[in-house]
Amino acid sequence: MKIAVLSGKGGTGKTLVSVNLAASVKQSTYIDCDVEEPNGHLFFKPKSIQSEEISVKIPQIDENLCNGCRKCVEFCKFNALAYIGNNLLIFDEICHSCGGCILFCPEKALSEKEKFIGVVQRGVSENVSVITGILNTGIASGIPIIKRLLSYTNEDNTFIDCPPGSACIVMESIKDADFCILVAEPTLFGVHNLNMVYDLVKLFDKPHGVVLNKCLDEDNPAEKFCIEHGIKILGKIPFDNDLGKINSNAQILVRENKKYQDLFSSLLQTVTKEVRHEAVTNP
Repeated sequence: MKIAVLSGKGGTGKTLVSVNLAASVKQSTYIDCDVEEPNGHLFFKPKSIQSEEISVKIPQIDENLCNGCRKCVEFCKFNALAYIGNNLLIFDEICHSCGGCILFCPEKALSEKEKFIGVVQRGVSENVSVITGILNTGIASGIPIIKRLLSYTNEDNTFIDCPPGSACIVMESIKDADFCILVAEPTLFGVHNLNMVYDLVKLFDKPHGVVLNKCLDEDNPAEKFCIEHGIKILGKIPFDNDLGKINSNAQILVRENKKYQDLFSSLLQTVTKEVRHEAVTNP
């Protein structure tokens, strides 16, 4: 069971939900795909950490072989190459590492070199395997790191803490998920962000449901949105001081408080039923 947890922006409670669901299972894998701002490890505090550097291949030029034909420039649809003043310029920040320019160079003036873009760290926190991706500052795309992170998914219980929003890195994070949990805040702004990720999971035809976070005893626009669009509400997390204190101390709710242990266990049961139902109806 691979569960992806999404939200339209940061701070909605995506990590709160994914961390506590992972900690609620007897044995699970937590994968932090929010490679620009990973913070799940702050709660898990994993031990026995192993690090793996992640790199991509980018072109480099041998100026002695280049004759200025510009075939590589014409090929690159991302404008990562330009020929100016008898010099070939390579903008590796926007290179997509496809290798096409090297194949098209008739003079074999281009070759590949490694560019390190970040790391993947693997550790253990009690019952949870914690896998975190960290993108180097200034790197444009974290997709190669996310691909490596997702190679560690297993079929039992994997919880994917997605990047916020609905960009390409989020699409990469959810493409193989069995079910998507959308986390929403009880505000009009929260509805706007919920609608973003709702459109995304519909585009990918992913089974999904919503967890309403920071719930108060008053009107909840996000709940109304779910009812109007026929979206299943998987559970509600209250807005209270105990939760805030535990979470702000970087502690895991289900390991510190019986009330939240019961809440997330119930949520996990609901999600598991949805996944099984989907497996039966759409094998």
